[in-house]
Amino acid sequence: MDTEAPHTQRGHSSPGEGEGRPRFAFSATRWPGRGRRTGGRLLRLTWRRAGALGVICTVFLLLFSHFVVQPFLIPSRSMEPTLQVGDRLLVNKLAYRSGGQPRRGDLVVFDGTGSFVRERPDGGALGGLLHGGASALGLAEPSDTDFVKRVVGVGGDDVVCCDAHGRIRVNGVALDEPYLYPGDVPSKVPFRIVVPLGTLWVMGDHRSQSRDSRDHLGEPGGGMVPVDKVIGRADWIGWPVSRWGAVGGGRG
Repeated sequence: MDTEAPHTQRGHSSPGEGEGRPRFAFSATRWPGRGRRTGGRLLRLTWRRAGALGVICTVFLLLFSHFVVQPFLIPSRSMEPTLQVGDRLLVNKLAYRSGGQPRRGDLVVFDGTGSFVRERPDGGALGGLLHGGASALGLAEPSDTDFVKRVVGVGGDDVVCCDAHGRIRVNGVALDEPYLYPGDVPSKVPFRIVVPLGTLWVMGDHRSQSRDSRDHLGEPGGGMVPVDKVIGRADWIGWPVSRWGAVGGGRG
């Protein structure tokens, strides 16, 4: 005789497994508009965070540009073939800190106020601020007072143009200038100057298209650029990608 109680089949719920407990199906449709309100708040928070991140990144880039490396948009042909119109040059602002001095052959960016231009043009406070910010990020042409040239003579140098072979001589030594624009001569303008201490004699690589120290010989300062007006040394081309690489060289 089988003494086991008959097996009773149970459903999916049993008294021990929530029997008698009410079941509720929750759905967003029970609170019309709540999802939209929550989504709107999240969207606003997302935009605020994106805006704050954008401001932080912009401030960081401006500070980095002001103190470390500044992009510099090349606006003219005066430095061809080394630099071409539209190149974004990266200017190393730390190159001459801690006692460093520009050397012959360096490409330098400098403020030409008082040497290449007499006064800083007044473009309006707001316009100047906006243009300065865009220029600092390499998005606009540099200020009319900013220039990029190659250092040919430093303080104390005797610079002469030209010798019997048409070469510039510095302290009696002829310069080898492989960076000159093809077909250009070192200079069609003869000159002989002694560079005062604390100043630089600078020239463009495309000599026939460059307004440089030669063009300011008869002006106050004699075309010399004070070392303390140098913004930094041009070390790299950052854009376009096809022209990535270091620039400079040609030191004498």
